[in-house]
Amino acid sequence: MPKRQDLKSVMVIGSGPIVIGQAAEFDYSGTQALRVLKEEGIRVILVNSNPATIMTDPEFADATYVEPISPAVVAKIIAKERPDALLPTLGGQTALNTAIALDKDGTLEQYSVELIGANIEAIELGEDRQKFKGVVERSGGESARSTIVHSMDEALDAVQDLGLSGRCPPLLHHGRARFGHGLQRGGPSPHRKRYLQYSPTTEVLLEESILGWKEYELEMMRDANDNVVVVCSIENLDPVGVHTGDSITVAPAMTLTDREYQKLRDISINVIREVGVDTGGCNIQFAVDPDTGRVVVIEMNPRVSRSSALASKATGFAIAKIATKLALGYTLDEIPNDITQKTPASFEPTLDYVVVKIPRFAFEKFPAADPTLTTTMKSVGEAMAIGRSFTEALQKALRSLEQRDSEFAFDAPEDVSPLLDAMATATTERLYQVQQALNAGADMETVYGITKIDRWYLDQISLINETAHTLRTSPELDEDVLRLAKRHGFSDEQIG
Repeated sequence: MPKRQDLKSVMVIGSGPIVIGQAAEFDYSGTQALRVLKEEGIRVILVNSNPATIMTDPEFADATYVEPISPAVVAKIIAKERPDALLPTLGGQTALNTAIALDKDGTLEQYSVELIGANIEAIELGEDRQKFKGVVERSGGESARSTIVHSMDEALDAVQDLGLSGRCPPLLHHGRARFGHGLQRGGPSPHRKRYLQYSPTTEVLLEESILGWKEYELEMMRDANDNVVVVCSIENLDPVGVHTGDSITVAPAMTLTDREYQKLRDISINVIREVGVDTGGCNIQFAVDPDTGRVVVIEMNPRVSRSSALASKATGFAIAKIATKLALGYTLDEIPNDITQKTPASFEPTLDYVVVKIPRFAFEKFPAADPTLTTTMKSVGEAMAIGRSFTEALQKALRSLEQRDSEFAFDAPEDVSPLLDAMATATTERLYQVQQALNAGADMETVYGITKIDRWYLDQISLINETAHTLRTSPELDEDVLRLAKRHGFSDEQIG
């Protein structure tokens, strides 16, 4: 269907200040959206409190408000500018929460502002943990077993009913438990009563722990004609328990069988249809038990997200740009693919290469910070590399961090015990500890048992170590040896 003609002006909400946990990818997405709106002849009103972003350049919008992103402030801007529609799906959780508040307080209805890119019902189905659980069940998927409790007696009974134990303690969500704010891990602790005290509604969500499972993500898009595409599959090298933003991620997913991938794909398509995301993108996260193959849907974001930026760069499929066009009324088959210029966006991208993203940390700037990686994001940026193989992309990404000692070193330590002890805790150094331990002869099964990093990745790291050994022991650097090293991502400095 052609572009809607009734939209003359659109307001876009940005993500506000760049803080740890909400990095700059929303500026990347927002800038794409503003360009599309301007190209379509629409008057653009931008609200974003961060003047350091590209999107706040005066060229990108007809009216730019560098103001706090709060419902009260945005309502005043709406009253002044009278936009026809509000596009909140490109500014992360900040923009989405603001749009929800403006709908609930009646501002959008008062000024006849339409929400485009997502509707309130779809947002709530995706964001509300209890409602989303129902969506997953209706879509043929499974959620982690959970229950909401309001007292310690209820909590202790629930732990028994869910079959949870000290070996596999529950995850506890306090605050507005249904929306999963304040994720904390439970466990045998005398302070568990505090979770009820932290919650303003004395409401805590107990959920079975899936720590140590394999984690995957599918980036999806759907239009108003029910065309659905999977833009990209992404796999976390780290198991569940490390925030995706702090994990090394790989696209496409490397360790799924075709049968497993098709199962995740089918569930994702059912979920995006059931939620009702019909003019944009979303991402759906999964956990897979490495021992049984059981698949659990973790969550979805009914908006452009951090992983959307990664998927866009990995595939060349401009997710934010296309999501904006969908919000204006276009369908996927009407939007040309930027890369091919021949196929429409309704064709799914195919990757014949490997993309690796590695987070960048700056703990040297925060001496008191704990470098342990948990479900709370701590990275301040990331580097991404593309290669013909995982080993090539991994080594190129490490080099791209541009930090001292970011590349692998190949002088094997004499004793691997300290490394094995250290890697039991997920930190920024774990990848290097794994590489050094394997290089020193540590048993792969032992390393897997400690870290739960998939054996395929451990084998690939061992392959890098073997290539380094070949380089070191070769009598001369002939063409075959040089090609081998380059195909596994070794730099000139490493080869030298």
